[in-house]
Amino acid sequence: LRDAERWLEPKADMGEMIVVDEEEFRGLAGTIAMYRAAIALISDNLSDTMKHARRVLDLVPEDDHLRRGAAAGLLGLTYWRIGDLEVAHQLYVDCMTRLQKVGFISDVMGCAITLADIRIVQGRLHDAMRTYKQALQMATAQRTPALRGMADMYVGMSEIERERNNLSAATLMSSNELGSFAGLPQNPYRWCVAMAHIREAEGDLDSALDLLDEAESLYVGDFSPNVRPFPALKARLWIKQGRMREAHEWLRKQDLSVEGELSYLREFEHITLARVLLAQYLHDHDDHAILDAIGLLDRLLMGAEEGGRTGNVIEILILLALAHQTRGDTPPALMMLERALTLAEPEGYIRLFVDEGDRLKRLLEKAMKQGIVPNYVHQLLSASGKIEDRTHADQGLIDPLSERELEVLRLLGTDLDGPEIASQLIVSLNTLRTHTKNIYTKLGVNSRRAAVRRAEELGLL
Repeated sequence: LRDAERWLEPKADMGEMIVVDEEEFRGLAGTIAMYRAAIALISDNLSDTMKHARRVLDLVPEDDHLRRGAAAGLLGLTYWRIGDLEVAHQLYVDCMTRLQKVGFISDVMGCAITLADIRIVQGRLHDAMRTYKQALQMATAQRTPALRGMADMYVGMSEIERERNNLSAATLMSSNELGSFAGLPQNPYRWCVAMAHIREAEGDLDSALDLLDEAESLYVGDFSPNVRPFPALKARLWIKQGRMREAHEWLRKQDLSVEGELSYLREFEHITLARVLLAQYLHDHDDHAILDAIGLLDRLLMGAEEGGRTGNVIEILILLALAHQTRGDTPPALMMLERALTLAEPEGYIRLFVDEGDRLKRLLEKAMKQGIVPNYVHQLLSASGKIEDRTHADQGLIDPLSERELEVLRLLGTDLDGPEIASQLIVSLNTLRTHTKNIYTKLGVNSRRAAVRRAEELGLL
């Protein structure tokens, strides 16, 4: 870039210069500024990113859609990193529109992912789903077998369907067989994370962790900020499993503290820290832990509300409600819960509440008795009992099989061998063996054939 810039200096001593393409030469200064903005963003130098990207907009004409689109995209990513999501969204819409005009449809798919990610953090699930569907419609209109980026749209829609508790639709979308060529570089990673969330919703935390391990090996960094890093995702699963030693080890490695400076880029990690503190209080009743959690959540709530990050606001309010309930302070717990419910109902959030388990379910029951958002609370309570009703009712067992174990049991009744069953369930062979061992123990058998026979006697197949 420095060599190219020398040709642009008014009195450059570069010998006689021959310009072959006058139009491209006129755009050279803008091109150099565009790449300098990209280099600055990769280096986390946000001020230089803004400076160079705005220079592009000053240098190139309005109809230069490629360079102006790239500059708008780089500016959008910069505002995304600092947490100004609405400005980031507006700039990325401009980027997407311009790339579409020059026919860069696969890049438009990448823009759609960013736009939807922003809307999800803003708590606008309907808008995010609309973004995915419109991009997919645009891709299918190209009449190519599977345009690159189409697979990413299905994965994105899967995440929203999972949040709405449509787990079968979510799995179908995540399993859409378009081939690896139909996905952008981040798609294998995003697919594993989406499937991990589905397995978590099904109660299969071991498989979810396996998928997150796979996601870690597949991760490829790009210009977009990784605002939900997989170590934090794994820490949340460890908390659910009661593996506090691993959760605290994660905290130590990330150098997180309740007094630390808060930023949007680390907001998800700080919310996870609050979850660790709440779990620690439940484990050893350390008053400092619960007070630290509430103080941190109050600070996080203020920042998320100021930044319009409603998706995060809902989660923070749920955790504050649980924290106050844990201390026996029911009125503030219900107040926080009501605020969360009011924000979440229009967008159809389900899993964000249901995944908190029995403690939140009990608080929802109290909300129902007080007539707080009654229709929505009834829907959440129905969803909370849905898996339990389906998996525990009429099994005739002291220790009923989980939904995941029932799924394994059904496949044990087929002609598939162990590796084929593991592949079908998208789990490791070791995880399958753990499920099978649990099934044998609960059914009181010691072989696959005996398990199937016993299951037929109980009417489980």
